[in-house]
Amino acid sequence: MKRILIAGIGLTAAIAAVPHLWSAATAENIQSQPQVHLNLDAQKQIVQKDKVSWQSLKDGAVVQKNDVILYTITGQNLSDRPVKNLTINEPIPQQMAYILKSADVDYSTGSKITFSIDGGHTFNEHPTVKVKLPNGNIETRPAPATAYTNIRLIVSVVAPKTSVKGTYQTQVK
Repeated sequence: MKRILIAGIGLTAAIAAVPHLWSAATAENIQSQPQVHLNLDAQKQIVQKDKVSWQSLKDGAVVQKNDVILYTITGQNLSDRPVKNLTINEPIPQQMAYILKSADVDYSTGSKITFSIDGGHTFNEHPTVKVKLPNGNIETRPAPATAYTNIRLIVSVVAPKTSVKGTYQTQVK
């Protein structure tokens, strides 16, 4: 059975608890002092007798092929002013596959989630790929889960002294 070592590195702006670092976070009115604290947390799904629970992953945790990991991204506005157009771009590690339709965010905050299948160059709410059929015709189809490379969370406004949270799941390849 394939085993993967999960190592995390703490940063001032973000804490990465599993095999990748925070890629990018931007906002329109960020000044010289940071206004948003970003945190990335990861938990491993544990299934026992049809009961699902989540185990926190700490530095050095080991996961195995087919394990499901729940990522929780939290952006907390520490300032007394709203933060506009907060954009968080999270890469999906190469050894993981995004679980389709697992991404969630509080849409009442004006948030939306988009995805990339080209390493974060372009984003779309519903990525598609062109597939050549046996008859030679080309058809556009939804991108498979293994094609997803990045998840982008876009929040129009994070009110002062509040936070926004998004989640998504991956599976170890």
